[in-house]
Amino acid sequence: MTIRVVIVDDQAMVRAGFAALLSAQADIDVVGEAPDGRQGVQVARSTHPDVVLMDVRMPEMDGLTAAREILGPPPGVVHRPRVLMLTTFDIDDYVYEALRAGASGFLLKDAPPADLIAAVRVVASGEALLAPSVTRRLIADFVQQRPAPRKDPALRLNGLTPRETEVLELIARGLSNQEIAARLVLAEQTVKTHIGRVLAKLDLRDRAQAVIFAYEAALVRPGDSA
Repeated sequence: MTIRVVIVDDQAMVRAGFAALLSAQADIDVVGEAPDGRQGVQVARSTHPDVVLMDVRMPEMDGLTAAREILGPPPGVVHRPRVLMLTTFDIDDYVYEALRAGASGFLLKDAPPADLIAAVRVVASGEALLAPSVTRRLIADFVQQRPAPRKDPALRLNGLTPRETEVLELIARGLSNQEIAARLVLAEQTVKTHIGRVLAKLDLRDRAQAVIFAYEAALVRPGDSA
């Protein structure tokens, strides 16, 4: 199955470079490009991509606003691609808000080419791009600095079983399904089942939102080790 990608970035050379790299992959097809968020939303709705690579800072409409429009479309628009934010460390605040809006993760713009290709494939498969050494720390920092507007997220944990709560905690600590299975002495398929139930019960879209929820609910705290 070919992964359909749209690239949204205000720098023409960045778009061209990413497009050339991704188009060279047998399983990836770049179906559209846009120089700002507003046009990015339009291109995404007309081309129906699987993944949108979205820069954060752009003219006309920034990437955060564009991501919200793509992930929360008006009535009648049923296609919702995965959004992968492109960013740098000095704009982590935007990244945090993008993840809360439903983006599937983020990638540093100076990441190695292999990381970009892998990120597109990971996000297209329905997983969130959560590198424990980067994303988890950034989310923790911003949950600590900015109290979340959710109403009593800790109370929502009451709907989980003890095992589901344990799995959610390990997700937030950055462990993969395989690592969680080893830690809890479970089959990996059982872990996947628990994760599916956690997301459904908490009305979360993916692992990215699960990590944020766990920090907001104080299930884990900044500085906790895996």
